[in-house]
This record gives sequence, structure tokens and C-alpha cells, in this order.
Amino acid sequence: MQKLFKNCYKMDAMCYSKYNLSEDLLMEHAASKIESFIRKKFKKGSKVLIVSGAGNNGADGVVVARLLHKDYKIKLYLPFGAKSDMAKLQLDRVKLLGVKIVKDIKRADVVIDALFGAGLNRELNSDASKIINRLNSMQAFKIACDIPSGISEKGVPLPIAFRADVTITMGALKEALYSDLAKDYVGKVKVANLGVARELYEDSSDTFLLEISDFCRPIKRRKNSHKGDFGHVGVFVGQKEGAGIISAMAATRFGAGLTTLVYHEKITHPPYLMSSSSLPKNCTAVAIGMGLGDFFEDEFLQQSIIESNLPTVLDADALYKESLLKIIEQKREVVITPHPKEFAAILKILKIDKLEVADIQKDRFNLARAFSKQYPNVVLLLKGANPIVAKDGKLYINPLGNQVLAKGGSGDILSGLIAAELARGNSALQSAINGSLALALASKRYKKANYFATSTDIIKMLSKI
Repeated sequence: MQKLFKNCYKMDAMCYSKYNLSEDLLMEHAASKIESFIRKKFKKGSKVLIVSGAGNNGADGVVVARLLHKDYKIKLYLPFGAKSDMAKLQLDRVKLLGVKIVKDIKRADVVIDALFGAGLNRELNSDASKIINRLNSMQAFKIACDIPSGISEKGVPLPIAFRADVTITMGALKEALYSDLAKDYVGKVKVANLGVARELYEDSSDTFLLEISDFCRPIKRRKNSHKGDFGHVGVFVGQKEGAGIISAMAATRFGAGLTTLVYHEKITHPPYLMSSSSLPKNCTAVAIGMGLGDFFEDEFLQQSIIESNLPTVLDADALYKESLLKIIEQKREVVITPHPKEFAAILKILKIDKLEVADIQKDRFNLARAFSKQYPNVVLLLKGANPIVAKDGKLYINPLGNQVLAKGGSGDILSGLIAAELARGNSALQSAINGSLALALASKRYKKANYFATSTDIIKMLSKI
């Protein structure tokens, strides 16, 4: 996993004071990463339009213009002039070289957005919005310098943003690049080294970006073993029985030794699943909420869930029940898996805040962090385009999923995956991370049209990750 930061100002300052690196030198390294990318991907003579802002992010773009000049057909556009000291200095340098400075947007093979960088926290004015809309409409390969212009420090378009094919961010990864609302704008993300190794540049962080290498397959390695060695998951099947069955199927496919459907009314299910009207005594983890409705009486839930002390996944309908939410205050392994609407309901039930879904999407990182600090014993998995796993103030972001998961049943699969991990004795944090990664990687293995997938298709892909 890699560290994520809100911004890099403190780390840049450390480069100046500790490593005696100048602002000018850092800027050269930042621009050289973009230069190198273009030289590898585009042949000499290609048309490159660089749109630079008035500040230091714009200055990065001006340096790129200087580095590519003569080998590429460079057009440098500065719609707001050059205002920072570094922007003025870099502009003087390119003028001495004869770089072509244009007064309007021109056609190009490559467009580099260096209008605004990290730290933008105001609505774009009409002039900036018009420029970004024109750039977005162009048929060209698009590169964002640091952060796509228009994305705020919280990862929110203000109200629009540059749509990049690649974002080359400076020094270290920023949280804003991995918000749900930024996912359609950033493209692939690459980090520009600023003159020292990232290990020397980066500070400590409580936010991390998950990678494929963080996934641990639940391979059964011990030869002298039996089904009881790999846990027994109890899945409560409610009013919409398909949701619970999907969850149980996922738990079994992800290595649970035994899986039992706990039902209110007799159900038909795959033969490899067991069923019971009560929670088996040898269960080692439970999952509840998927399609639950109001099937089970409070007394039954009190005995089976609240008093059981078993590792538990709370999902969907369970997150609207105040009685079940009480377990997040208990000292036990608990994972809650809300989508934004369910998270809003949780915050209201627990009397933390009254927020709309839009409010949550605009501030996912801070809300998840605050909740996990208030309830340090529970693991929150806030679903979304980039799910957040939060525990005791630390965040783990999963950027690996795709549109295949935008269909009913994906969340039910996730609950089953996490429950299987819990049943085998893993911690709630490890279970949430591994379950989230497994679901994302399974979606990437699905090769047919993304609208065609069903939950059972995704479950089948678990064997290929």
C-alpha cells in the first residue's frame, strides 16, 4: 500500500530546509516526469498544447514547454497570465527560447492541463469553466499536472473539472485523487519524483492506498485439515432471500469451511449451503442485514447477534436497526458496510449528524475518519466507487473496482467475503480490506460487457484472482 496525503506543502518545505533543494529544482523534476511521459508515448513533431495557470502549477506547465521545445510543436496558452514569482521566471525563460505563446486554445495531439493544482477550494469562475469545457471537448490525449483543474482538496469538482487520461501528481499521492467524485476525472495516476526518493520525501500518514499486492488469497495450505479449520459462517436470510443466499455463496466460494443460512421461513438454496431456523452453536462469524426486512423478532436477534459476541458483519437493513447498531460499542470484531445512504442513516440513528448523501460524498474521507475515531472498536467500510475502510482514525482506500460492481448483489457478495475472513479468525480490519480487494479484483477479471454481469458471474471470478 502507498501513503496518501491531503497536500504536500509541508513535505516541499522540508525539501527546502532539510535537503537544501530549491523550489526551482523541485519544479524541474516535476516537469521532467511529464516530459518523459510524453517522449515515451508520442513521437517527435506531435502537437502539444500546454494550458498554464498564473501560479506555480502553471509554472510547472511552462517548464514542460521549455523541455519539449523544438522536438515537439509546442503551443503555450496562459489565459490568466503569470503572477507567482516562479511563473514569471519560467515564462521569461521560455520567451528567450522562442516558445510559441498563443492567445487561444489550439488543436493538438496532447493537452496538458496546468491551470490549477492542489489546494483549489473555490468555485471556478465562468472564464475558467469555459476553458475546461473546451479542453474536455477536444479530441486529444489529456494529461493533468498534479491534480485535474477544478478538483478541490476534498476531491470535489467545483463544479466541473478537467477530464484527464493520466494525472501526473507531484511528490506524493493526494487524497483528492481518490474520492468517488474525482474518479471520472483523474484517469491513471502517476507520481513525479521531486529530486529525492519518495521514502525521503514523504511524511507519516494515516491514509493509505490499497494495491493488488495487499490482497491475500485464502489458500488452504495445511494438508492435515478439515472443514472446521476454516470457519463456519452464519448468514441471516430475510425478506429478500436472494440477498442472503448470494452472500452465503460468496462466503463458501471464498474459503469458509461451512456456511449456514439462518432462515425465518423455509427456503430453496444451492445444495452446498446448509440451512437452519436457529444460529448453529459452532458458528465462528455471522453476517446479517442483506435483504433482512423485519423477518426476525427482536428477542431472536438479541440472543443470536447482540449477546453472541461473535465476529459480525452488519449490512443493509441491519444498519437501520438501532438495536443491532448497539454492537458497535461492544469489544468484538465488527465490520459495518454501508453505502452513503445507509451511512447517513447510521449518523442520524446514533445522533452524530443529519446529512444527505450528497454531503457524505463531498466529504467521505473526513466523515469516515471521524466516525472511526468515535467508534474505535468497529471497522467501517464505506462503499462507493473507491471504498474506504476505516479503523481508529486510519483510512485504507480501494481504487481497484469498476463499473461491473454497479449492480444489485455486489454488496451482498462483499458481506459474504468479509464474513468468510472473520470466520477463519482474521481481524475485522484485515477481513474488510481483504474482502474489499477480493470483490474489486473479481470485477476486473470479468471480461464480458460490464452491463451483462450478475452477482453469480462475479462470484465465479473469485477463482481467478
